[in-house]
Amino acid sequence: MFDLILVGYGNVAKRFVELLGERADLLRRDCGLSTAIIGVATRRDGPRYLGEEFGRTRATSAVSFIREACRRDASAARAGRLVVVETTTLDIERGEPAISHVRAALAGGAHVITANKGPAAFAYRALARTAERAGRRFLFEGAVMDGVPVFNLARETLPVVGIGGFRGIVNSTTNYILTAMEQGQRFDAALADMQARGIAEADPTLDIDGWDAAAKTAALANVWLDARITPHDIEREGISPAAAGRARQAIAAGQRLKLVASATRHARGVAARVSLEALPANDILAGVEAQHNALLLRTELLDEIAIVQRGGSLTHTAYALLSDLITIARATPQAQPSRHRRRSLSRRGRRSR
Repeated sequence: MFDLILVGYGNVAKRFVELLGERADLLRRDCGLSTAIIGVATRRDGPRYLGEEFGRTRATSAVSFIREACRRDASAARAGRLVVVETTTLDIERGEPAISHVRAALAGGAHVITANKGPAAFAYRALARTAERAGRRFLFEGAVMDGVPVFNLARETLPVVGIGGFRGIVNSTTNYILTAMEQGQRFDAALADMQARGIAEADPTLDIDGWDAAAKTAALANVWLDARITPHDIEREGISPAAAGRARQAIAAGQRLKLVASATRHARGVAARVSLEALPANDILAGVEAQHNALLLRTELLDEIAIVQRGGSLTHTAYALLSDLITIARATPQAQPSRHRRRSLSRRGRRSR
């Protein structure tokens, strides 16, 4: 039994909880994984425990709640069966408070899974080192390309294969808008369509100004290229209504205008950028349509590897959290709680849903 603490309870976290219920039988049968949600911390409602086992919280912030919960559920923490699920929104200035949430969880003996790009984009090296020293996992598969296992690909399936660089289309909203403007649709109408589908936020600044792509680029570069950069170190370009003319000119020339994220390792470090580029028709990225995403990895032994995501949704991002949880469960020795605790946690898990 794994105890879960949810930090943030927006649409992604809610879909994650639904998946836990929908896949409960498969998770128990195939992964030996059962879960109970013991607490939730949100910006609107504050922190609270679910059920009576841990009493009332005295915490006034998510960080203090994480610390308190790790102490009160110390037996699960010691057994490696306490997981903090962090799904707060990206802070593009410093990556906070998500970074502090991750630090507090690891210090308390909990594993961490997150869909927030901030921790990997701003503090990957330090947090990975903290997790290693604590003997706990810090996983973030949902930070880039939703549920597509881009980080697992390199970590688990490409041993001794060095990655020298990458380039890709990693922001669905901007790619959809560029595709729509090629066909004559107005910028504002295309953006409104993405907002109506729940892909772009009500405030789409992070998307259209290139910050979301820059954060993903920093996370990928820090993990794959051993970079030490943040989104603010990346040369960045976004899109605006003025890009419509460039998009149509590119089409007329047999090209496609794309917002390309890229990074390359060289002798003096890592160079990374997010820029509008007119790509030739035979470029794999030129064929990435609408809200689809793609990444091309340049490797030492396997030449170029392409990963294409044809669509994205809340379910995809929630699945990334679930896959990270399964990764932790598979590496954790099986240990059944007492019968009383199983009943208690089962009741609490049902109430949380």
